[in-house]
Amino acid sequence: MKVLIVDDDLLVCQSLQLLLGKEHDLQVINIAMNGQEAMELCQNEQPDVILMDIQMPVVNGIESTKRIKEQWPSIQIMMLTTFRDEKNIRLALNAGAAGYLLKSASIENMAQQIRALKAGSTILDADVLKTITEPDKAALEGLTEREADIVELIAQGFSNKEIAEQLFLSVGTVRNMLSVILDKLEFRDRTQLAIYYWQRKQE
Repeated sequence: MKVLIVDDDLLVCQSLQLLLGKEHDLQVINIAMNGQEAMELCQNEQPDVILMDIQMPVVNGIESTKRIKEQWPSIQIMMLTTFRDEKNIRLALNAGAAGYLLKSASIENMAQQIRALKAGSTILDADVLKTITEPDKAALEGLTEREADIVELIAQGFSNKEIAEQLFLSVGTVRNMLSVILDKLEFRDRTQLAIYYWQRKQE
């Protein structure tokens, strides 16, 4: 699996390169110091996964993520940053990032998180998940707390299987609860449910 590291802090790049270089199935193909360099390397080297900082010169990580996903939608991007504010998290996920980790988090499981990202999972740091979900329980009137949990995870792009794993439920239970939620809110599908969730967030 080919990994590209994008960060304007050379020490961060070198540390990640050293850490990930120990994994037999991961190959750090290059490093970039800004979003423009990242886009050029995507053109030439086609990485599978990108670890992307947010605040960088020339082109920042969020804008770079958006442009890369538009041109190369199969490339999976994980934001790796110090920013844990809701605005940056939202912007990054809306730009197409499939993961958001804080640099303060343990990097011991970084390799597994990269593999999971490549396999199609959404990877969110526990503190990030807390930031974007905690205020919303009250906004989902008429739903139980567990139903609200399911709506939040659907809005973040999780599959029924991933939701089941997160909440320690069976896939069948998640599917049944989703049907109940759609009936309660009078929506046709999970896409409408996700749109509703994000609209409520902006109120």
